[in-house]
Amino acid sequence: MGRRPKWGRPVHGVLLLNKPAGITANDALQKAKRLFFANRAGHTGALDPLATGVLPVCFGEATKFSQYLLDADKRYRATFCFGMTTASGDADGDVIETRDASGLTKKAVLKAMEPFRGRIQQVPSMYSALKHKGQPLYKLARQGLEVEREAREVEIYEYELLSFTPGAQPRAEVQIHCSKGTYVRSLAEDLGRALGVGAYVEQLHRSAAGPFDEVGAVTLDELVEERGEDRAEVLDHHLLPMDSPAASLPKLILPDDSGYYLRQGQPVMDLQVYRIGEEGDMVRLFLESGDFLGVGEITDDGRVAPRRLVSNL
Repeated sequence: MGRRPKWGRPVHGVLLLNKPAGITANDALQKAKRLFFANRAGHTGALDPLATGVLPVCFGEATKFSQYLLDADKRYRATFCFGMTTASGDADGDVIETRDASGLTKKAVLKAMEPFRGRIQQVPSMYSALKHKGQPLYKLARQGLEVEREAREVEIYEYELLSFTPGAQPRAEVQIHCSKGTYVRSLAEDLGRALGVGAYVEQLHRSAAGPFDEVGAVTLDELVEERGEDRAEVLDHHLLPMDSPAASLPKLILPDDSGYYLRQGQPVMDLQVYRIGEEGDMVRLFLESGDFLGVGEITDDGRVAPRRLVSNL
């Protein structure tokens, strides 16, 4: 029996998507994949249905470098609601407890935020995508189950109070710059716990992921309107280069003959490595023609070994 033909066309690059509220990151990914008629795609870090904002989508060979975005810092703007706790830590969860938080002040919130800056220990939410014995925690949580989770170290580079609205259920708008693996809902719950009134995330917007911010991000509605009845190729101008997820790595340009051996899996010698890095450093690799080869690692003898290469396109 012959192999079933692959759906879609080969598309390679990164789409900077502005995810709407009300759908999962995977829903947004699948919609974008259909709009581009792409045969392979993956997103670079989940966003809850509640959340909006920056969701880089990698197509084709760019998926090989999505890990650089998964490992990258993130920036958020969020609204925390005090005086109430929910099962999920956000507005989508069932209300567990309500308290009168009318006595809460801006000064008290600012003081309570201080210990949550820098390197902190954070227990992942039961409504996270982390897995326990192969099952995502959020699936167990929806079954009413709770398992013990070990605290993880994360780093909060910035945690600022943008505004505070007093009342029986006060609101705080905050701005957060954090390392990978940080759960904003856990920040809200921990802050509410420290203040003795409880809290949950009412709104959440991711304003940046790694090198990408919301400037230039496109919505699904905009893509639908632009494509109309035309072929998917009309959207390709939105794609960023395949190497953009790894844009923070130094760039090394190789002659064609070195590129040939590198593609055979062999380390190659290049004097430029001594100017751009040292043993163990990762670099982006290009041919003199401008073609992106992939990512390599500088070896102890000053050569560059291939680590993740794009297929010949």
